[in-house]
Amino acid sequence: MTRRTLLISAGAGVLGVLLASCTPEPAPSPTPDRSPTPQPTTDTITPAAFARSAWSTDAFALGAASFTPVGVLAGARDALAEPIDERLFFAGEATDAEAPGTVGAAIRSGERAAAQLLRAAGRNERVAVIGAGLAGATAASLLVADGLEVTVFEARDRVGGRIQSVVDDEAWPFPAQLGGWLLGASDAALIETLEKLDVRTAPIAGSWWRSEEGDVDAPPLEPVESAITAAQQGLTDSSLEDALTAAGVDVEEPGLSALLAAITASSGADADEQSTWFPPALPAEGDVAPLGDLTPVFDTLLEGARLSLSSPVGRVAYDDAGVSLGIASGESLSFDRVLLTVPLGVLQSDGLQFAPALPFGHRGAIADLGMGRIETVWLRFDDPLVTAAPPGGAGGAEGGEGAEGTEGDDADADAAPTVWHAVGGDALIRTWVNLHPATGENVLVGIVGGDAAGEFAELDDQKALEAAISSLAPFLATTP
Repeated sequence: MTRRTLLISAGAGVLGVLLASCTPEPAPSPTPDRSPTPQPTTDTITPAAFARSAWSTDAFALGAASFTPVGVLAGARDALAEPIDERLFFAGEATDAEAPGTVGAAIRSGERAAAQLLRAAGRNERVAVIGAGLAGATAASLLVADGLEVTVFEARDRVGGRIQSVVDDEAWPFPAQLGGWLLGASDAALIETLEKLDVRTAPIAGSWWRSEEGDVDAPPLEPVESAITAAQQGLTDSSLEDALTAAGVDVEEPGLSALLAAITASSGADADEQSTWFPPALPAEGDVAPLGDLTPVFDTLLEGARLSLSSPVGRVAYDDAGVSLGIASGESLSFDRVLLTVPLGVLQSDGLQFAPALPFGHRGAIADLGMGRIETVWLRFDDPLVTAAPPGGAGGAEGGEGAEGTEGDDADADAAPTVWHAVGGDALIRTWVNLHPATGENVLVGIVGGDAAGEFAELDDQKALEAAISSLAPFLATTP
């Protein structure tokens, strides 16, 4: 999910379970990616490890996070969240009007849908939950706690949905996170709790803006903020791009273009798609990256439920008597009630058939809402790529002297990773997070959104690696 936040406004009960599940020693992922690292065809740098996402082309996601397109009101999400005949219940970040596109929205939606179902259910009913992501796992934990017989169907061969930790001790000093992985400034209490549990985190602070010609000043946020404020006074919604143009701002200016790319990397939607009435979050200081395996969080939440992996549901038939699910294996299973948490992209693709068809309100909401595209690429190098620190020294590749409480010979306990922004040029990936200063490991994480993310997802691993290396060119042009 979106990189803005991992948990926002989670309920106290479920949050406690999540925190209790965090451990300082991550367990191995059930499906680690041990594919060999592709080798660039050029005579450029070669990473020691490589991992990338492809949510845009993943048949069980078809996108990373929902967004509200221009002209669509928040009521569309409320319509999507409405239960049907007390048989079908809906959860997932797309059903949350407060902060759609975030993992916190998934948690809230799971709590809401579970409460709705429990009000309708009788004792000892059989309930199915479709999806073992955070919304489904959260709902399942609450339904099991209330005594219902719960079966969770997950299309993938792993739990977690659009949160994926790649654990491979040979390739990565800490798990590579291919889905939502950043904690926002509003999660200070959670971050403090994770620290008390010895779950490693890395603060994300500082930025480095660089073109092929050299360092450039960070573009100000004020023109974007002012354009949004002015557009919100209008009688009709307008896109962020149109609002900037109306304010006399040149959206093609390299610095602003790089800033918009960073916003798109967080929201999944390009500036011509983003609503100004429901605008995307703008870049802010204070994000924190967890450096542990998140899989045990889901294992804990799913305790007590029957879990069926590699079991995509293709058909949902419902009436007054109950619900029948058609599984890809050919089975047809009956339940009293069903809670669906499949991503918006899957609902939009007709990958899940309903009989009878969903009510017009649900179908209208599915058609109106947007599914954003966000992709992530992780690169680890044996040696630092940059020997000179960025201006101000915040986020240089050298780091400080070894410090207690961190890993790696060059890690500095007070150092923060920095966000690198490629300004100008034709880089496909313009936003990078450098994890070296806080971890002592030469790990760079590229994040790309919108149309560029869709293009990146279509590349095979070899071409994706070459695109990532090429995107780093402005930062490799430094001198000691």
